[in-house]
Amino acid sequence: MRGVAIGDGRRPAGQPLKGAQERAGPPPGVWMGRGLAGLGLAAGSVVGERELELVFGELRHPDADRIERELLAGGATPAAARLATVLGQPVEEIEKRDLVPLLGLEFVFRPQASLVVLWALGDAHTRRVIERAVATVLEWLEDEVAEVRWSSGRRRARPPGLVAASFRHWDNRDGFPLLHHHLLILNRAQRADGVWYAIDTCPLYQHAVASGTLYTLAMTTELCEELGLATVPREVTPGLRPVMEIAGVPAELIEWKSTRRERIEDALETITDGYVKKHGRLPDERARHNVGWWAAQDTRPDKKTPHPLEQLLVWWRASAILNLGQQMIAGLLERCRTAAAVIRAGVRPLVDTALAALDVYTVRNAFARRHVLAEARRHLLETLRGRAYPPGVDDYIANQALARHTAGSPCPRKGAAPRHRTRSPTPPTSRGLPAGSSPGPAVGRPVRRPATSGGPRSPASPCRTRSAPPAPRPLRRGTEPRPRPRRPRTPATLTTTTKTGGRPIRRTPSTTPAGTLPSPPPGGPPPSRPTRMRRCPRCTSRAGRLIPRRGRPPRSASPPSPN
Repeated sequence: MRGVAIGDGRRPAGQPLKGAQERAGPPPGVWMGRGLAGLGLAAGSVVGERELELVFGELRHPDADRIERELLAGGATPAAARLATVLGQPVEEIEKRDLVPLLGLEFVFRPQASLVVLWALGDAHTRRVIERAVATVLEWLEDEVAEVRWSSGRRRARPPGLVAASFRHWDNRDGFPLLHHHLLILNRAQRADGVWYAIDTCPLYQHAVASGTLYTLAMTTELCEELGLATVPREVTPGLRPVMEIAGVPAELIEWKSTRRERIEDALETITDGYVKKHGRLPDERARHNVGWWAAQDTRPDKKTPHPLEQLLVWWRASAILNLGQQMIAGLLERCRTAAAVIRAGVRPLVDTALAALDVYTVRNAFARRHVLAEARRHLLETLRGRAYPPGVDDYIANQALARHTAGSPCPRKGAAPRHRTRSPTPPTSRGLPAGSSPGPAVGRPVRRPATSGGPRSPASPCRTRSAPPAPRPLRRGTEPRPRPRRPRTPATLTTTTKTGGRPIRRTPSTTPAGTLPSPPPGGPPPSRPTRMRRCPRCTSRAGRLIPRRGRPPRSASPPSPN
């Protein structure tokens, strides 16, 4: 928090936050979110030092000092006055249980390298356009993802809005241009009745990738539409999906600003060799992410002294001209517009939703809706090349991909979003393919069907499912079906104990005369115990159905003991 507020720098002890921000150069943070109305704040207002300390440091009202003074003057006790300014559960109660309170969440959004180059070497209008995409992401999180929870997480509701603070930084630790936004979301939100509760942080963390793709899509589309630009794919890492960069930005300029990438790649090669020697294989997707994180941490320099933006803009332009020449820097935006005119002339401003759904569903085998939504946004960025798209088309593509090409998991985890699997390969319809092409084999894996009640369990479902009833046998000509004889009902099974050892036995009609009940043992029958049932811990579709413990028949109810 201390470094984010002043541009990832260090503030001397005792220096006010406002003075440190003016000396460092980065702009002060601003308040964002629809939940500011409950705190008496306005969207776009500057984040003060005392407000930041109260809200994100103590989970209290930003004007807690004034409220507490008024309550004390009215005769309230100090404890009651302080409690009146707390948002939700006090931090002191959480710390008494030896728990670390979660005060907030941080999202970091960064544009593509070519957009950072245009922001650093472009004019003021270009910089303003690039800096407006964070509000779109926060609005989507408020409408679709955020939830407040209470009653130990058993009850949830959609809050009217979130409380967030946005801080904009513009360089990396080497001093080269790297525009990025730090979005701090408070771990408190109001319910509809005005009471403050903690937010459910798991969905927010799970939708980090989907929010990042929305930031990239919204920012790139707005910049291309307003400045007349277009995007082209650029391969960053061999074997992975390309990154959509602005057409016309030379690769030399992108490499000029990427100063840390060379050091990270050298460290990544060394760490990867150690991983292969230890495990005997190349790292998979998850391990590759962890290896890259360690390489970035090992090559991370110490924090720098922040500088004003005006000084950095002059230094960046001089460095680019010195390394790449004046001819490459001059007229950069015009060359990008010329390259974009050729690309935009060959791109139709239409979205084939059937083809988009087919393209999205082939990316993963098992996924949740947030993964499909992220792939739908990547598809729009790759196919439209920066052209505007109708609002909500990304959600429509995700819904079509889930409805046409996936099958829901038979037993999702309790409290989690439903997961999906790709259906068995089926050829797509011809309307989902370009003109003149024939539908080929679709990519996908067949679904594992749940096992029947008599067979082994399916790895995808911990429950046994009932097999379908057998089909009726065909009747011979001239015969009629015989009525099936009805078996007499078996009397209730009773449980008694023997005189030796007290071992329970089951008395059935074979051991009890017909029409009579066994006499109770001396001292009365044993106290009854309810049938031991268990519920599937992961099943939600069969909620309310009880399954008896396997291998032990349920005991029948017996009259209560007179003792």
